[in-house]
Amino acid sequence: MSASLLESVDVEAPISVAWELWSDVERWPSFLSHVRMVEPMDECRFAWQLELPGAEKNFVAELTEVVPENRIAWHTVEGVDHAGVVTFHRLSDTTSRVTLQIEYDPKGFVEHLGALTNLDSTLANYDLGEFQKLAERAARQTP
Repeated sequence: MSASLLESVDVEAPISVAWELWSDVERWPSFLSHVRMVEPMDECRFAWQLELPGAEKNFVAELTEVVPENRIAWHTVEGVDHAGVVTFHRLSDTTSRVTLQIEYDPKGFVEHLGALTNLDSTLANYDLGEFQKLAERAARQTP
């Protein structure tokens, strides 16, 4: 692995709401802009289809750790080479911080350029912003 990103977003939603949204695989394409599809293969493995600037990627990721309302960690077992973790931090009863950390091995010119120019971080920030909007909307609708 030769590149990494670490991004966080504070969300006006309790951890339970943030966790429920992020742990629902079928909702990922609604806030992860580059994700076209995620299909569960079994309890631990998921087939991913991504559309990134200048590249399409398909891979299989395996969950390595799931601690409800705390963290979700994974690594790829087929396709691209990356690993990551999303952590959930309670800031108050109504606010939480979601942190995304990914380690990856860029392949080809476009992926190396994305790592060098921080385009990857920009995309992660955008996606976390979309997640923030969905989580805050869900929190307002929760009694």
